[in-house]
Amino acid sequence: MAARLFLITFMEKVINYFKTSWEEMKKVTWPTKKETYQYTIMVLVISLVVSIFLFALDSIFNWGLKSLIKF
Repeated sequence: MAARLFLITFMEKVINYFKTSWEEMKKVTWPTKKETYQYTIMVLVISLVVSIFLFALDSIFNWGLKSLIKF
């Protein structure tokens, strides 16, 4: 009996979760295709800039460490 009551309560919670999730999804303002494209390009450019910066730092520290070891 208790297991059945638990199952019913659990299922009501699951159904309620999906109902409220669906209502919230209706409120979302989704980006347009153009905005999505712009954001994608922005992420790619920023990723490229950060990777170049990190490569430069790594190269400088590598050169410095090699110079210290040779000294």
